[in-house]
Amino acid sequence: MSEKQVAMVIDLNKCIGCQACTAACKSLWTDEEGQEYMLWNNVETRPGRGYPKDWEQEGGGFKDGQLQYGPLAPPENFGGEVPLNHEAVYFEGKAERLQQSEPMGHGANWDEDSSSGEYPNNYHFYLPRLCNHCTKPACLEACPVRAIYKREQDGIVLVDQDKCQGFRMCNRACPYDKVYFNFVKRKSQKCIFCFPRLEDGVAPACARQCPGRLRFVGFLDDVGGPIHKLVYEWKVALPLHPEFGTEPNVYYVPPILPPRFDEAGRFADEPRVPMEYLRYLFGAEVDHALITLHEEMDRKKAGKASELMDLLIAKDWKSLFHIPDVQVA
Repeated sequence: MSEKQVAMVIDLNKCIGCQACTAACKSLWTDEEGQEYMLWNNVETRPGRGYPKDWEQEGGGFKDGQLQYGPLAPPENFGGEVPLNHEAVYFEGKAERLQQSEPMGHGANWDEDSSSGEYPNNYHFYLPRLCNHCTKPACLEACPVRAIYKREQDGIVLVDQDKCQGFRMCNRACPYDKVYFNFVKRKSQKCIFCFPRLEDGVAPACARQCPGRLRFVGFLDDVGGPIHKLVYEWKVALPLHPEFGTEPNVYYVPPILPPRFDEAGRFADEPRVPMEYLRYLFGAEVDHALITLHEEMDRKKAGKASELMDLLIAKDWKSLFHIPDVQVA
């Protein structure tokens, strides 16, 4: 058991799907051979099939306290580089413009910005994903050589590259499909929560580079920090698929879209995003979280004080990152 647990809260009402977090992570951590297909951080359009494709149906995690294994996702579920006719354009003179030389398969952003439902009540929202650095990580439990461990000082889950022997049991056990396999080095690799930055008081790259100020970083037990308030006091930040049983430490403030239109073109009382889908993602607690968010939004509109709204608005970007005893830079 870790002494402390670092966590992240992501406000989905602020995410515009710009992929700045994805680019920041990709350029910093996964530019080596064998990491081309890895996106330790990615942003999915929801509802959608996600990355890798259909990861939610692949199994893993825990059921009734027992570790579960799913199949290994096939390479085509991750997609790949788009094949272009470089040779024909640049060297053979057979074509004047670049175009795909082969059909493109499913990739990380294959269904980006694709709405569900029918106009004028169609909808979509963005869901950033990274390793959850779970309190009960299935990847750690599954590793036969104990190459995966949680750091005592902050609960970050890491893969010891010297110990890893490439059995890939962690890949099968993680229900979020956030452990990748480097086919060149024959090692499993994953998000490290930017721990070298964290140790220097600098927020993870995905959070620091976010233009929407939607990622909060801190420790769960820090009573004065934003993470504790959003998760335990206001209870508006919820884990993704809590039924997987890994107790994830990345939390989400559920999205609030404009209400549906009725047949006369006026706003109705029904939510734009079906509650059944939000419960599927975040569990039954999402109902209470949305009620609280709406109540506090109404307070703010009425000119009354709302600690929750001030916290989520985060006018000062430094308020997003609360790491006790460490200077945020």
